[in-house]
Amino acid sequence: MLGALGAPVFALLAGLTLWLFAGAGIDASSAAIAMVRVASLPALIAIPLFTFAGFLLAESKAPKRLLALAEALLGWMPGGLAVVGLMSCAVFTAFTGASGVTIIALGGLLYPMMLKQGYPERFTLGLLSCTGSLGLLFPPSLPIILYGLVAQVSIDKLFLAGALPGLLLLGLLGVYAAWEGRRAAVPKTAFSGAAVLAAARAAAWEIPLPFVVVGGIYGGKFTATDAAAVMAFYVFVVEVLVYRDIAWKDLPRIVRESTVLVGSILIVLGCALGLTDYMIDAEVPERLFEWLSRFVSSKWVFLGVLNALLLVINMVEIFSAIVIVVPIIIPIAAQYGIDPVHLGVIFLLNLEIGYMTPPLGLNLFLANRRFGRPLGELYRASAPFWLAHVAMLALVTYWPPLSLALLQWRSPG
Repeated sequence: MLGALGAPVFALLAGLTLWLFAGAGIDASSAAIAMVRVASLPALIAIPLFTFAGFLLAESKAPKRLLALAEALLGWMPGGLAVVGLMSCAVFTAFTGASGVTIIALGGLLYPMMLKQGYPERFTLGLLSCTGSLGLLFPPSLPIILYGLVAQVSIDKLFLAGALPGLLLLGLLGVYAAWEGRRAAVPKTAFSGAAVLAAARAAAWEIPLPFVVVGGIYGGKFTATDAAAVMAFYVFVVEVLVYRDIAWKDLPRIVRESTVLVGSILIVLGCALGLTDYMIDAEVPERLFEWLSRFVSSKWVFLGVLNALLLVINMVEIFSAIVIVVPIIIPIAAQYGIDPVHLGVIFLLNLEIGYMTPPLGLNLFLANRRFGRPLGELYRASAPFWLAHVAMLALVTYWPPLSLALLQWRSPG
C-alpha cells in the first residue's frame, strides 16, 4: 500500500526491518550495524567512481565522436549503421551504468540517422529501445558490481563470466541487424580510410579507454576498484582538460547528480542488508528451500521457475531486486548445486530482459518519452529483440560452461 502511494523503497525496507526485529525481540541497533557494514565492503568505492565517470561521459561529446568512428569503420557492412548502434549502445551502457542514459544520449543521434538511411521504423524503435541494456554484462557494469557486493561473489569473476554470453548475444543481434538492413535494401557507406583516420583523430583520447579498463580487468592487471579509479581519472582528464567538453563550472552539478544516484543505491543496500540479516537469522532461505523441494527436485526445473520469477521482479524494480532477492536465492540455489557466478550471469541477463519486458519495462517507458511513440507500438517493435534475449537466457541457464569457461581458462588449476 505504502509503495503504491509513492513511499521510497529504502523507507519501506527500513520500516519492515525494524518491525521484524521488534517482533523477534532483537535490538533495533542491529539494523544500524548492517548499514555501517556497507561502508566496510572492499569494492564499495568502485560504485561512486564508475558512476562519476559515466556521468562525465554522458555530459560530454564522447557519444558523437565514438559513434562517428564506429560508423566509419563498419558502415560498409550490410546493416552497418544498425550494427554500429548495437555496439555503441552496449559500450555506452557498460561505461555509464545506465540503460536509460543510453536511450536518451544515443537514441536521439541514431533514430533520425537510421530512418534517413531507410531502416524500417519498427526495427529502429525496437533496436534503440532494447539494446540500451546490452552493456549490463560487460565491465564496468554497475549491476555486476552491486550483485557481487550483495552476493559476496568476486566481481572480477563476474566480469569474466558475463563476457562470452554478452558477446554471443551481441553477435546474434548483429546478424539480425545485418539481415534487416539487407532486406530493407539500406545503402552501404563506402569504406574510406580518410574518414576512418579523421574519426580516429577526433576520438584519439577516448579510443584507449575501453582497452585500458576492460583489457586491464580481463587481463588480470586491475581489480574492479583499480579499474574504477583509472577510469574516473582518465575520463576526467580527457573530457575536462583535453577536449574541454565539460566546463569547470559544470563539475559541481555533475558530482552532485552522480552522488545522489550513488547515495540512493547505497541507502537501499544498507536497509536491505538489515532485512537480509533478519532473514538469515530466521532461516527464511532454508524454509523456502524445504517448501520448494517438495515440488521441485531438479535444479533445471528450479532454474526455469527462478527465471520466470526474476523476469517479473526485475521488470518492476531492478536495483531493489538485486539487494532484496539475491541474498534469498543464493543459499537456495546452492542447495541445488548451482554455481553462484553462473547464477549471477543468469540474474544479470534477467535484468536486461526486465528492462524491455511489457508492460512495465523501464526502457519502453523511456523510449516512449524519447521518441514519442505509443507504448503498444514499442511493445511490438521490441518483440524480436526480447525473443533473442530470452533465447540467450535459456542457453546460459542450461549450459553453464558458456558463462564459466573463461573462469576455467583463467584458472586451469
